[in-house]
Amino acid sequence: MKLSTKGRYGLKAMLDLAVHCNEGQIALKSIAERQELSENYLEQLFAALKKAKLVRSVRGSQGGYSLGRSPEKITVGDILRTLEGSMSPTDCVSENCETHHCSNSDCCVTRNVWEKIRDGINNVIDNITLQELVDDYNSSNEALNSQVEDVTTDVLRQD
Repeated sequence: MKLSTKGRYGLKAMLDLAVHCNEGQIALKSIAERQELSENYLEQLFAALKKAKLVRSVRGSQGGYSLGRSPEKITVGDILRTLEGSMSPTDCVSENCETHHCSNSDCCVTRNVWEKIRDGINNVIDNITLQELVDDYNSSNEALNSQVEDVTTDVLRQD
């Protein structure tokens, strides 16, 4: 299974929005610039995210986007399913398997494998929140800033 750009870029954009959520409404242009993504493509993604109530929008000169709920209550699974659909590796074990019913499903030897993969994927993506990603982002930035300070101190000592 491979995620499309919808899922990958959408998750990056939602993380960006969560990191900057204390700054008020965030313009898509700002997210697009920081993440080096197409603003037009983000508009398409955010339309789906808005429909799923994962983001809210405000029009006007001070407008932009904000999270639809707190980052602790939005999971990676919420975002990926909104943008990608089912995370199942095969149609026969997807959430809407009635529409993809396989005539061999009752005796299929590999179905159990697909179910375990689906359950593993869902377990991971449903247990990672945007807040956890924000915390990871902040921790990695703190570590990077510390390294930059160490290098700067070393350079200044040499002068």
